[in-house]
Amino acid sequence: MANVKNQNKMKKLVLMATVLGIMVSCKPKQSLVTTSVNRKTQVSLKGDWVVSGVEYAGSEYFKVTSFEIADAKCFEGSEWHLVSNNDSGNVALNKAGCSSYASDIKWYVTDENQMVLKFIKEGEKPRKVTSGYILIVSNVTQNSFDLTNKVQVGNNGGKVVYHFRRK
Repeated sequence: MANVKNQNKMKKLVLMATVLGIMVSCKPKQSLVTTSVNRKTQVSLKGDWVVSGVEYAGSEYFKVTSFEIADAKCFEGSEWHLVSNNDSGNVALNKAGCSSYASDIKWYVTDENQMVLKFIKEGEKPRKVTSGYILIVSNVTQNSFDLTNKVQVGNNGGKVVYHFRRK
């Protein structure tokens, strides 16, 4: 009798484990970034901006390439034009001693205060660009804001902070 009870318990346990396994494996994938736009923050970033400074730990010892474009310090003095009503704009790097660079961009700010940023190469259609960058938007005022980019520095994670001021 005890053997039958143990078999029934085992069957129930196996059934529960199977059901749980199916439930977990059928869980929908979650998006890393919500597509819900924070319009208030996005509208406040509309306009012309200059990167007034770039900071990251260890910047005096090593270089970090930002956005696969140039050394992070080359972004100091860069000009950013942000248009909030169509999520577009452009970026121009013009710092002495650095290669010049210009690109159209597509961007938006999520409800989590993350800026999703895509650089659009000449001749590319923005909707065809499937990769980009996610930056943290902080310290937003009428005349300034910061963007923080998480980067890999050697074997460690780090953060590059871009300080923007209104032009």
